[in-house]
Amino acid sequence: MKARLNIAVTGLNAIDSPGPGVPVIRCLREAASFECRITGLSYETLEPGIYMHELVDKTYQIPYPSAGTEALYERLAYIQSREQLDLVIPNFDAELFSFILLEKRLLEMGIHSFLPTREQFEARHKFNLADFGETHGLLVPESKTLFHAGELIEAEETFDFPFVVKGKFYDAGIAYNREQALTYFNKISGKWGLPIIIQKYIKGTEFNVAGLGDGKGNRIAAVPMRKQYITDKGKAWGGIVVEDERLLDLTDRFIGETKWRGAFELELMQGEDQELYIMEINPRIPAWIYLTAGVGQNIPEALTRLAMGESVKPFPTYTGGKMFIRYSWDMIVDHSEFQEISIRGEL
Repeated sequence: MKARLNIAVTGLNAIDSPGPGVPVIRCLREAASFECRITGLSYETLEPGIYMHELVDKTYQIPYPSAGTEALYERLAYIQSREQLDLVIPNFDAELFSFILLEKRLLEMGIHSFLPTREQFEARHKFNLADFGETHGLLVPESKTLFHAGELIEAEETFDFPFVVKGKFYDAGIAYNREQALTYFNKISGKWGLPIIIQKYIKGTEFNVAGLGDGKGNRIAAVPMRKQYITDKGKAWGGIVVEDERLLDLTDRFIGETKWRGAFELELMQGEDQELYIMEINPRIPAWIYLTAGVGQNIPEALTRLAMGESVKPFPTYTGGKMFIRYSWDMIVDHSEFQEISIRGEL
């Protein structure tokens, strides 16, 4: 008989930069090696995943990362007393550090996870990415970390327009002049805080790789995708799986050099010089992860098995030429459910 696991998942939102939670749950529901109960963990009351009862069995609100690790621990301890969770899969950059710090304490209460180490998480930060590339022999565009707007003017001495202005967690914009750069700086820092990173603009073709490392330098899974439709936030709204050994070789170098543990997403740019540049390293599952299950590499399923201490063989291949196209639809929800999650913090 298949094991039955109670898996907690965050990232249930579906804004213009959607969270990975719902597609992660779809992958888990289709897992061949286990059955699951899904416990949603939400931050806001209008996250659509809360109300998708065919996917999520029960949802609990958890405190924002700014509340600190102890507040998160206490809430998870309460949830554990009610749910007996086996595993938690956090899906937001901003929350990941807290879950990494709590990993051992959560395991003591029976909640498994499979996350990057603290050192891995911090080394690949956008403001550390240039040093990360130099350390591991990976090609990364030149970048500079800014702590106040005045540094933008100094940066213009070494960075030609256009350049990319990035937040430490999310959001980015291409600035073609000083006025645009200042606008992006103020907008992004106002939302996500400092520092702000500016990065040399590389013109070319965008690729993403969703992958999974076993923490010992071995690739368990990797699926490369070329963006076909991109939103104004730079998010893929459509993409196609590609068969390109260079992308897989680069992924293997990344995993081998860092001994990466857990899921990740490489954001890559093939420049006009045909070189592959690492633009970002996201230390978690991406929102387009359901595509990996559709081509034969169910990454959330494999991650779950690793977290539960199982031995997982690397996926040998995947099906090329498959596409994903993101869409939205309106759910009709009873107001009483909204009231319940708003007042009780549970649904």
